[in-house]
Amino acid sequence: MRIALLTGGGDCPGLNAAIRSVVRRSCAIHDDDVIGFHNAWQGVMGLDYERLTRDSVYGILARGGTILGTTRGSPYDYEDGPEIARNNLEQLGIDALIVIGGNGSLTVASKLARDVGINVIGIPKTIDNDIVGTDLTFGFHTAVQTATDAIDRLQTTAESHNRVMVVEVMGRDTGWIALQAGIAGGATSILIPEIPFDIEAVCNQVGARHKRGRYASIVVVAEGATPRDGTLPEIQYEVDAIGRPKFGGIVNLIAPEIERRTGYEVRVVQRGGTPTAYDRVLATRFGAAAVDAAHDHNFGMMTALTGTDITLVPISVTEGKTKQVDLDYFGDLNESFCG
Repeated sequence: MRIALLTGGGDCPGLNAAIRSVVRRSCAIHDDDVIGFHNAWQGVMGLDYERLTRDSVYGILARGGTILGTTRGSPYDYEDGPEIARNNLEQLGIDALIVIGGNGSLTVASKLARDVGINVIGIPKTIDNDIVGTDLTFGFHTAVQTATDAIDRLQTTAESHNRVMVVEVMGRDTGWIALQAGIAGGATSILIPEIPFDIEAVCNQVGARHKRGRYASIVVVAEGATPRDGTLPEIQYEVDAIGRPKFGGIVNLIAPEIERRTGYEVRVVQRGGTPTAYDRVLATRFGAAAVDAAHDHNFGMMTALTGTDITLVPISVTEGKTKQVDLDYFGDLNESFCG
C-alpha cells in the first residue's frame, strides 16, 4: 500500500511517537511506501510532502512537536477543496490517509470520507482529552503530569510565605487537565469550564483552610473556566482566525479578588515537555493499530483506547462533539478531593 499521514491542529506531546509508529509498522511489517504531508491539510492541498522511511523517524520518539509540522484549517476552507484534496491523493496513488489530530482534524477527516470518499483512518490526539469515542488521548497524561509537577513545586513556596497560588492550566472547553492535576496536587479548589464558579465560595474554601492552620492554598483554574453570571466582571477575549475566543488570563481576574476578599497574598502561575512514557506508549499503540486498520480496509474508523485495549470506532462519532468532564465523576469535588 501507499500510506500518507498528517498531523493537524495544535501541538501535542506524543505526535512524533505516533508518526514513528506508523512508519515503522508500515515499512517493517507491511513493506508499505509512506509519505508525510507537511503542515496538516495545507500539505494535502499544495502537494507538499516527503517520503518517510525508518531512517526518517530515527531518534524522534522522545521529541516534542511534530517533524511534519502542523497548522489549523482544512480543505473546506478552499473553493472545491474536498474534490481537490481527493484528486491530489489519487494523483499520488494514496491508498489510505492517516490523520493524527484533535476534534477539528478528525471532524474534517470524517466529512471527507463521507463527502468525497477518501479512505481515512483517524488517530486521536489532544492534551485536553476531549475526543468522543476514546477513554484517553495521547498528550493528556503529559499535560497532567506537567501541571502536577508545577503544583508540587509551588506548595513549598506557598507554605513559606502563607500565600495562595492560582495556577492556570490548559482546557478551553473541558476541565480534564485541571481536574486530574488538581486532585493529584492536593488543590484547595479546582475551577473547570463545565461548572461556572462562585468566587465567594472559592474564597470561603481558602479562608477555611487557613483557619485550620494550613498556610498554603493552591487554586487550579482551567483557562476556559467562567464565573457565575453577575459574580465577576466579564472578560472580553480576542478571537482567533476561526472565531474562537483566545482564552488565557482568567487567573488575572480571579487572583486579585481572592487577595482582596481574604487578605492573603496571592501569586499567579501559568503552566503549559517531552511526552511521558505513558503517552509515548499510547501513541505508538495507536499508530500501529491505524496501519493495521488500513490493511484490513477498515476505513472511516478511528483508533481508540477502551479500558486497556486498542479498539476501532467510527470516526464519525467525533463530528462536532466535545467530551466534557463527567459530572458524576466530578461529584462534590470541593468536599471530596479538595481542601
